[in-house]
Amino acid sequence: MLELKNITAGYGHFTALWDVQLRVARGEAVAVVGPNGAGKTTLMRVISGLIPSRAGELVFEGESLAGRPAHDIVAHGIAHVPEGRRIFPALTVGDNLRMGAFLPAARQAFPESSARVYDLFPALAERQRQRAGSLSGGEQQMLAIGRALMSRPKLILLDEPSMGLAPVMVLRLFDLIRRIREEGYTILVVEQNVRQVLKLVDRAYLLEVGRIKMEGRAHELAEQDFVRKAYVGL
Repeated sequence: MLELKNITAGYGHFTALWDVQLRVARGEAVAVVGPNGAGKTTLMRVISGLIPSRAGELVFEGESLAGRPAHDIVAHGIAHVPEGRRIFPALTVGDNLRMGAFLPAARQAFPESSARVYDLFPALAERQRQRAGSLSGGEQQMLAIGRALMSRPKLILLDEPSMGLAPVMVLRLFDLIRRIREEGYTILVVEQNVRQVLKLVDRAYLLEVGRIKMEGRAHELAEQDFVRKAYVGL
């Protein structure tokens, strides 16, 4: 479904990604793990069109998306849940979801999509008219994911979904992501909580200093001594 071929990208004179190759098949859940500053968020921004790549190819469902603007990437079926959530705090929960359904096809399906989101996240259903900025951190993350689902995506990009959440909320969030995956969504997730994310995904890539250092089935990667010691804490 998604394939990155030799992607190089960065900011100004700084290069954050070097010759990255990555693929995500339809129906898969794939993780990109690694330390702070490895380039994980840059990778997500390249895929969603927020920053351009300097070299390489970005192919989605057989079509090149390199150089396409972010709104066009969304129209092709890629939804990005950014690091830090980036909800609209002054708007209500319901209006935030409406913002996620800005594409014409998504607007027509708004009642069905919002019902689906509220079924996944009952806490949001109870707070439809509440200002998003007054929600807890976990509820805001649910809202950010729900807003992405409103565009009826084929691929969901999750950038550090557990960041800043209490441990109990982290476990609950991963259970919710697992439910989303069971509904048939394809997921690419960037996450520092390596122990939890490797239990969730099929495959994973280890990104360090802008380069893919290792890739494989999640359970195989979790058993690597290097990964266990450096990232899983064992």
